[in-house]
Amino acid sequence: MLALLSVSDKRGLVPFAQGLVHLGFRLLSTGGTLEALKSAGIPATQVSEHTKSPEILGGRVKTLHPRIHGGILGRLELEADREEMKAHGIEPISLVAVNLYPFRQTVSSGAAEAEVIEQIDIGGPAMVRASAKNFRHVAVVVDPDDYPAVLAELEQQKAVGESTRRKLMRKAFAHTAAYDASISAWLSAQAAEPFPGELSLSFRKAQDLRYGENPHQRGAFYREHSAPSEPTVGFAKVLQGKELSYNNILDLDAALGLVLEFPERPTAVIIKHNTPCGVAVDDALVKAYRTARSVDEISAFGGIVALNREVDESTAQAMAETFLEAVIAPSYSPAALQVLAAKKNLRLLEAGPALASPTARPRAQLDGRSVSGGLLLMDRDAVEPELSWKVVSKRSPTPDEERALRFAWKVCKHVKSNAIVFSSGSQLLAQGGGQTNRVDSVRIAMQRGGEVLKGSAVASDAFFPFRDGLDEAARAGATCVIHPGGSVRDAEVIAAADEHGMAMVVTGVRHFRH
Repeated sequence: MLALLSVSDKRGLVPFAQGLVHLGFRLLSTGGTLEALKSAGIPATQVSEHTKSPEILGGRVKTLHPRIHGGILGRLELEADREEMKAHGIEPISLVAVNLYPFRQTVSSGAAEAEVIEQIDIGGPAMVRASAKNFRHVAVVVDPDDYPAVLAELEQQKAVGESTRRKLMRKAFAHTAAYDASISAWLSAQAAEPFPGELSLSFRKAQDLRYGENPHQRGAFYREHSAPSEPTVGFAKVLQGKELSYNNILDLDAALGLVLEFPERPTAVIIKHNTPCGVAVDDALVKAYRTARSVDEISAFGGIVALNREVDESTAQAMAETFLEAVIAPSYSPAALQVLAAKKNLRLLEAGPALASPTARPRAQLDGRSVSGGLLLMDRDAVEPELSWKVVSKRSPTPDEERALRFAWKVCKHVKSNAIVFSSGSQLLAQGGGQTNRVDSVRIAMQRGGEVLKGSAVASDAFFPFRDGLDEAARAGATCVIHPGGSVRDAEVIAAADEHGMAMVVTGVRHFRH
């Protein structure tokens, strides 16, 4: 029996090869894999010796040879194939263990284009695809984690069973497809082409979920192949608690995106059903958290919390006072972890020091949403475009009002449209959103905020189509307003602001969130 081993990921290579030799396999190998085997005292034949053809073009051509691909692709059930292989001295290869050049790692290292290009594997994918195509006679292994199971099956049955070969085949084609998708994505990025004519996406499954949005829906969580430099939910370390659910992950991402709007000061965000119900900044994290929770104590129960500084003992004690589903933060002090350990079901995620940086920013990436028969893709609304804020009212905002307007505007883009946010300069006071008209959103926020809205700033994610929404905001006690502008009734709305003595700023930027 003949096996071919050629791997860039050498985890588990030596014990796997030792097991194969013990079972009677002869090994073919190349390059660094061959050196690793010989260093371990494992007998192996160099591919060029087997093919009687030297490696050429600096190693670019090694395995692209009939004695390799004929040995992999031969249909042993066909007499004609067997005779042709015999005539050409081609020996069947029954096991192929190949994983591909480290293309993604090379890209992540910041290597120059020429070096990246050299990490585009040619022979490896050809062998993997050929082996997977001929799965009835060849077991193809692309993941070192599969080595033990393959060896165990060979030891027990003297062969790799068909069900396992089919499973390995599926994994092999997924492996090469993901590899090609990574190359395509890199080439598109090099050309500054975010929306190519044909789109290939590649993600690795992080975990199966108990269910999706509801118990009757299946679900799984996939993440990118390598961790970005910015803080993300996908690569946050889970320190404790129950398994993350589909809805937990969605809410954690929403919370993280909002807390990244306020990197300069300690900030606490509370999300419920993908909607902010508490946001506050302060010089002390515990104060920010308590203030955020006080915005809507009822909704905060069972909420998702994001914090942008290390969780200390006092903040942990404050969080332990309320039932929470999950918390994401840069890190946790030992004392904080001890406090929160008592909340065994509370999921704690550590996003890393980048989240605590005063210059932290949301990651600029693409947002996708599936529709029946297709996919919508757009730039994530993460980085504020260049603003040309313009005061259109008779009165300009005071410095305190301007701070409140900026705070409200940042929060507003994280609330479902039609979004209305009332705030001070340091905390969310009330919000309304997800309504089919803007005036209802204002009234919902008024009902939630009550008297605390006196002297507040109000933000609207899109223009006021009529003056009624602004009139309601003024009645609630708002003294200044920020919105994109651009309505045919802007003059009417500006006049209403002047009637109420409100300062009005337009941004020229809309933040719809459907």
